[in-house]
Amino acid sequence: MLVSVTGVLTAQELHTVRTHLSRAAWSDGRLTAGYRSAAVKSNLQLPQSDAGAQEASDIVVRALERSATFISATLPHHVFPPLFNRYEPGMAFGAHVDNAVRQIPGTAHRLRTDISATLFLSAPGDYDGGELIVEDLYGTHSVKLAAGDMVVYPASSLHKVEPVTRGIREAAFFWIQSMVRDEGARTLLYDMDTSIQDLTRKGADAGALLRLTGCYHNLLRRWAEL
Repeated sequence: MLVSVTGVLTAQELHTVRTHLSRAAWSDGRLTAGYRSAAVKSNLQLPQSDAGAQEASDIVVRALERSATFISATLPHHVFPPLFNRYEPGMAFGAHVDNAVRQIPGTAHRLRTDISATLFLSAPGDYDGGELIVEDLYGTHSVKLAAGDMVVYPASSLHKVEPVTRGIREAAFFWIQSMVRDEGARTLLYDMDTSIQDLTRKGADAGALLRLTGCYHNLLRRWAEL
């Protein structure tokens, strides 16, 4: 399931994050890639030890906590602290699959990467190329969103970032371990939750909505791993 989440960051939050990024020292992105990914990765990345990167990461996490669409689509159990990358002209990230497990730096905690997320920080008009390409059972999807918008998609999918040919593309990226491991079950729950919200806005019968909401929570209770 590929879901676009609009307006994750407010204009002020986006400005603050980009200010932190403008003052930071970028490093070779291959330093955090696995063996196979490093062979096709050409970008810059902020070290997690960078104070500005940590401040920006905290802003993103707080924004995620208030995003109803993000919560509904991912049912997050653990969120990897957001990282930040930068693509300059000629840089790209070839086709790859994200590592199945990530260890949160400075801790003993490991996270299963059920879902990948890219939060766009640069406006689409600021750069050419740089589309995120995601392949799944339903075909190939090209994603290039407004600054402050985010896309979430299965971490198991084959994906890449097309070469940037003009300007600079900056983004936050991270992974989510969902309470519901199975992608099909997550998709069903997301569709059901979205339908409940739509029916509520349209003034559907309260009793029917209550029963449908009960079905949603009983399915979540059955499938959730805590």
